[in-house]
Amino acid sequence: MTDDAAVARDAAEAEAAFSHPAVKPDATVAYGDHPDQVVDLYAPRGDTPRPAPLVVVLHGGAWRAPYDRQHVTPFADFLARRGFAVANIEYRRGSPIPAQGGKSPVAGRWPETFDDVAAAFDALPALVRDALPSADPRRTVVTGHSAGGHLALWVAARHLLPADAPWRTDRPAPLRGVVALAPIADFRTAEALEVCGGASAQLLGGAARFEERLPYADPAALLPTGIATTVVQGRTDIVVPQAVSEAYADAAAQAGEVVGLTLLEDVGHFPLIDPAADACAVVAEEIAQLAF
Repeated sequence: MTDDAAVARDAAEAEAAFSHPAVKPDATVAYGDHPDQVVDLYAPRGDTPRPAPLVVVLHGGAWRAPYDRQHVTPFADFLARRGFAVANIEYRRGSPIPAQGGKSPVAGRWPETFDDVAAAFDALPALVRDALPSADPRRTVVTGHSAGGHLALWVAARHLLPADAPWRTDRPAPLRGVVALAPIADFRTAEALEVCGGASAQLLGGAARFEERLPYADPAALLPTGIATTVVQGRTDIVVPQAVSEAYADAAAQAGEVVGLTLLEDVGHFPLIDPAADACAVVAEEIAQLAF
């Protein structure tokens, strides 16, 4: 496929994924005082026995401000219609003001993006117990797309963070597993490939802080987690290329851990969260294998 054809295909896939109207949650709860510190909750639909497994969703968008959780609400609803209880987490992202004359918003905030995701997960059991009684937090699977895939992998590795990390936990998270969708999972590889315009380095505060902060943020540096992990990746993804997921799987293998890597033929970046795409059904099956 030519470069022009690949770009056109990616644009068409993105348009299809974003064409679905946002789906209102059954409830929205706060885990902090900032407007972005909220979680949308979706009760399971259909005849699935209650309580149902809980799927925690972390949206992508290169950790940049213009991309919030609204674009994955159809995906969250899709999972709820598959019988899962769903928690769709919002978190603080990069400044909406271009930095130093740049053409796009900065990716992420340090340390606020990580503060929020850690706080959301710490608060989630109590929030779900009170506001989503149809969910079973003992059967929790975390999924995330792109930058959200990074955060999903990071959440599962908090017990491996450096001792001085404020987000470190004493033990592994009580998760059934992680299903990371085209994740920005290996920051060195992502930067070498200029994924999302150098978003990984921006998230860490720029090139000058990249090496210093890498051990606190890069999933490929936080292994083995001891938590069942599957990566789902489209082979024709030009946003977060297959090489990034392969680098993470290789790092896991070197650390003595097997990470599942499901590669989908003729699939790019966005069908993984498009309820109308066959790839999205594959994602739901991967989640079900861990949750049920």
